[in-house]
Parts: sequence; C-alpha cells; structure tokens
Amino acid sequence: MRTATKIFARRRRAFSLLEVMIAIGIFFLAVFAILSLVSQSLANARRLQRPLVDAGPVLANYANTNILVEGTKSGSMAEILGDPYRNYVYTVDIREVATNKLFSVECAVQERGSREIISDMTTLFYRPQSPAGSLDGGNFIHQ
Repeated sequence: MRTATKIFARRRRAFSLLEVMIAIGIFFLAVFAILSLVSQSLANARRLQRPLVDAGPVLANYANTNILVEGTKSGSMAEILGDPYRNYVYTVDIREVATNKLFSVECAVQERGSREIISDMTTLFYRPQSPAGSLDGGNFIHQ
C-alpha cells in the first residue's frame, strides 16, 4: 500500500500535458504582446523625430489676405514656420468656385524631394476685392 501512495504522490508532483500547453500558450501570448508594444513605441519615436508639419499655417496666411488670385503657388515651410521646417515645401492651388468671389484654396505639404503628402487641407474664402477669376470672365490661372 505504501508503494501505491508513493506512486500517486509522484504523479501529483508532475504537470499534465494540458497544463503545460496552457502555460506555453500564455507565455507566447505575453511575449507577442510585449514585442507589439516595443514595435509601436519605436514607430512613435521615429515619428517624433521629425517636426510636426501641418498645412494650417499656410492657409492662415491666405486667410489674412484681402485679395486672392487664381493659380498655383509653392514655397518653403521655413518662410512661414522658421528654420526647423526647411526640409518641407507647400503647394497651394487657388480656384474660383463661384461667380460671387468664392475661392477654394487647397494646400499640400510634402518633404523636399518626396512625393508623399504629409498634410493637406482645403478651405473656402470669400474675397470680394479679388480680381475677376476664370468664372467671372478673367483668366488669371498661372501654371
């Protein structure tokens, strides 16, 4: 009888195959969760290294003007935001969308030498002092 209890006690000390598989599953789930968090934090760190660039300041410059002329214009973001933004350029497309001097101003910001658009924004401005545009019989579209 003692041998039976020793064998039973020996079996109780070991884990079953199901318990081992569950433990391994939990371990790998934790490892993949940690790796996912690390990769996300590295991506966020890379994103934080470049300055935040937005088309808003460019459109704010056009909001401060009383006259809009149809056409496409471009420039450096450094002109508006300073030297840290010297590697970014903007392109503004101004079109008259109604004969009552309503203009659509579309702005796109890109990194210099890249075709990827980092930020784009469109807004409408009513500028009654603007010269006649393409809808009013004028032809002020500059390419």
